[in-house]
Amino acid sequence: MKGRTLPWGMAPMLLWMASPASANNLGSGQSDFGGIGLMQTPTARMAPAGDFAINASRTSPYRRYSIFMQPTEWLEGGFRYTSIENRLYGPSIAGDRDYLDKSIDAKIRLHKESRYLPELALGVRDLGGTTFFGSEFIVASKRWHSLDFSLGLGWGYLGNRGDMDSPLSLVSNRFRNRPEGEGGDQAGDFQIDQLFSGNTAFFGGIEYQTPWDPLVLQLEYEGNDYANEPLDNDQPQDSRFNLGARYRLTDNFELHAGWQRGNTAMAGITFSTNLAGLSQVKRDPPPAPINAPPEKDWPAVAAKLQDNAGIRVDEIRQDGEDLIVSGEPVTFRNLAKSQGRAGRILHANADEAVETFHYRWQNRGLGLREDVHDRSALVAATSSQEAETAHRYGIYSRALLNEPTGETLYQDDPQRFSWSTGPAIEQNFGGPDGYLYRLSAFASAEYTTDPNGWFSGSLTATLADNLDEYEYIAESDLPRVRTHIGDYLAEADVGISNLQYTRTAQLGDDLYAMGYGGLLETMYAGAGGELLYRPFNSDLALGLDMNWVQQREFDQQFGLRDYETWTGHATAYWETGFEDMLAQLSVGRYLAGDYGATLDVSREFDNGVRVGAWTTFTDAGDAYGEGSFDKAFYVSIPLDAFFVRSSRGRSTIAWQPLTRDGGARLSRQYQLYGITNDRDMGRYWENYQDSWD
Repeated sequence: MKGRTLPWGMAPMLLWMASPASANNLGSGQSDFGGIGLMQTPTARMAPAGDFAINASRTSPYRRYSIFMQPTEWLEGGFRYTSIENRLYGPSIAGDRDYLDKSIDAKIRLHKESRYLPELALGVRDLGGTTFFGSEFIVASKRWHSLDFSLGLGWGYLGNRGDMDSPLSLVSNRFRNRPEGEGGDQAGDFQIDQLFSGNTAFFGGIEYQTPWDPLVLQLEYEGNDYANEPLDNDQPQDSRFNLGARYRLTDNFELHAGWQRGNTAMAGITFSTNLAGLSQVKRDPPPAPINAPPEKDWPAVAAKLQDNAGIRVDEIRQDGEDLIVSGEPVTFRNLAKSQGRAGRILHANADEAVETFHYRWQNRGLGLREDVHDRSALVAATSSQEAETAHRYGIYSRALLNEPTGETLYQDDPQRFSWSTGPAIEQNFGGPDGYLYRLSAFASAEYTTDPNGWFSGSLTATLADNLDEYEYIAESDLPRVRTHIGDYLAEADVGISNLQYTRTAQLGDDLYAMGYGGLLETMYAGAGGELLYRPFNSDLALGLDMNWVQQREFDQQFGLRDYETWTGHATAYWETGFEDMLAQLSVGRYLAGDYGATLDVSREFDNGVRVGAWTTFTDAGDAYGEGSFDKAFYVSIPLDAFFVRSSRGRSTIAWQPLTRDGGARLSRQYQLYGITNDRDMGRYWENYQDSWD
């Protein structure tokens, strides 16, 4: 698991402090494997959309650690690490460290429980891993008062007892026997030919909500007989029945305990929260009164627009009846709130001839869109709810087509300097070296030369780490474009993480460009450029980036290593309109010279939290390293979910099972799709009511 550097460094702690509780009652607990279930077996139950759970459990000889997300009401996904305590990676790889297995799970709800019919779900365990614990299942769950019943049919690990042949063998003989998994030789491959094949077994169980609210009792019937365990690690089983209990310690923490196989104790703990419910009561300055005294001059108006409305003003013009504000949003994620606050300020300072307020939104010198408000309708809506409808339906938005005209009332000096400091943590977990970390402090600065150009840089200093334990030993014919990461993190106590110049340009109404050069990231220096075609408020956008890079020296100063290459991708972005999902498909050349594609699918909730996953396939084949494809989960959280003051900043946490050379991408500091996000209307109309806050 590789954790991305966090700008604020404390995201996990803040997540706990600011998060609402997720439902931890009957039918909603995490199984030993992770994901909603009993102990060893899954149920058809789903967590609420936005649920996020970290789970740890131990049933000798297995210790399991998992992270699961619920991006929609009908889809559950996650990944798991299983430490096998009585098996080693091998002295040549990791000395006496326990063998660690990685796997991905997914579960889809087929039918939601009704009065007479049960909830029904279909799922896969250990998809695309070693398939040591590979399983497929279909399971039904039905609640009756304080009892929740589940009954399922499992294949693979869940069906090792072999109560019957696969029912699908009636359709094709292909399903009669289950092919052996490739194990460590092709760890990471999708074992498609194993799905729903081989012996099948029944499993199920009952959960009972006791009169004491924090306590839930469990009885489970397994489909595994522990006679075909991975790595020839068979375990005795005295009973197919397991007994267990879940105790809700706090709103976010739950303890698990049980007696499994008739002879083995189980213990575990779960942390859970609901990302879709993250929020914080805001203590922003109140909106200015609609009839406040006018400011002394237009520079003072521009300063108030930034302090109160969150608009960094580039210029203010008056063209007859139109007052035009061009600027960048810097405080509120919802532009309706910025405009509602700005309208009050402009009304207090504009002369009587002005009838409309125009907001020309831009970012990094790129024009995004224009929103137009009727002045009289705005004034009426500030004092009457009945007038809000007329104001709302009088607003219109459009692409920026022409440069503004009229008298210039205010012009900002584009040259400015900003800086920030904070903690950061880099992590690697999932390889034979165990858990590796580096706790550091960073200092970042930016100097804007003009609206379209800026220098940016960041220094990172190590505070604590255990990277002396890092040793990369693996077979791969690819250049080591990412697996030197431990050398970079270990050798430099103070390093230059980034130092570059970036420049943007608008080549047409819908065409944006960006160029950059310098020390682009921790491991690479070079130069590159990006083009983005993004029509106004369109569901589709197309991008292209090309980069020539050279590997940096491990000390993260200005020296360069011999390896150099070009890398680039063509990317299609699609706002699907389904469950607020964004799909991104990138096709091109990766850092190791391999060619392939990366699919990234994410969902953004109403509060701005985005959860997603990506997977990469390339033509590297066996040279890829461990496995033949790459994957990761990530969560991007708006910082104002944690703090009482509004902010447009975000913190991203990513979990990547392994650092590989195949499918490695350049970590670019800026991307045009993110810079031009306000090109889309997004939730502007849904959040219109925020105009008055």
